[in-house]
Amino acid sequence: MTALTPLEVLYDGGRGEDVVLPPDLAALYGRLQLPQPRGRPYVIANFVSTLDGIVAFTEPGYGGGAPISGNNEHDLMVMGLLRAAADAVVIGGGTLRSGPAHLWTAPHIYPPLANSYRALRDRLGKTSPPLNVIVTARGEIDPSYRVFQSGEVPVLILTSTEGLDRIRGLDLPPSVQAVAVEDGARLKVRSVLEALDRVLPSRLLLVEGGPHLLSDFLEQSCLDELFLTLAPQVAGRNGLERLGLVAGRAFAPHHPVWATLIDVRRAGSHLFLRYGLSADSIA
Repeated sequence: MTALTPLEVLYDGGRGEDVVLPPDLAALYGRLQLPQPRGRPYVIANFVSTLDGIVAFTEPGYGGGAPISGNNEHDLMVMGLLRAAADAVVIGGGTLRSGPAHLWTAPHIYPPLANSYRALRDRLGKTSPPLNVIVTARGEIDPSYRVFQSGEVPVLILTSTEGLDRIRGLDLPPSVQAVAVEDGARLKVRSVLEALDRVLPSRLLLVEGGPHLLSDFLEQSCLDELFLTLAPQVAGRNGLERLGLVAGRAFAPHHPVWATLIDVRRAGSHLFLRYGLSADSIA
């Protein structure tokens, strides 16, 4: 059980079909709608940002979203909800390294609602945890991380041919599958999605980072929606390497990516924003 108060719905533009949530989740989140496209997975991303646009600290011991959100329980609840609805959670190598003990599942991120998250997956016909997909062209992973060794979640590593050679020498357990997507130091998102579809045909994919991977999805027009928690803190930079929502590419002013506001919810001073990104957002 949880003592969370329900999110306050400030704006609901409506998008997609209703997802029938278990009572606890319905009371806390309200109505959740998700489009159901045919012939391809629907891709959403979930990030938390400071007021000045920082989504990740690089200082040791401050990785992940918790220092950004202030360990906000509503943010964890929403993250769990999206993981519970997803067929697969996609992350990059940097996000992997920021959480050596992490599992990209709903009960792991917010244990008080573990039973409700499992009930939601049962309703959606998803009998196992979401596939944890790690995108790393170099294949440089630490095999001791919990996601690889525990056997608690199925794992798919998408890498290059060179990276696959490196991974094959790590003697990973059967719960971990590695696939070479293509050659090269940077994998194309469309190739990543095609390789993922061959392993697990999916309806809903959740991208959780990091900023470099998100920039690839945006650059190749492969992101349908962004769930963005705006945390009420100002972090600053002062020459520090602190990552914004997108890294490694510049879109504006010549090729800006515009989004459409779908939904706004509030918990105290935290805002929970949802944006749609059309296929023609990038010129």
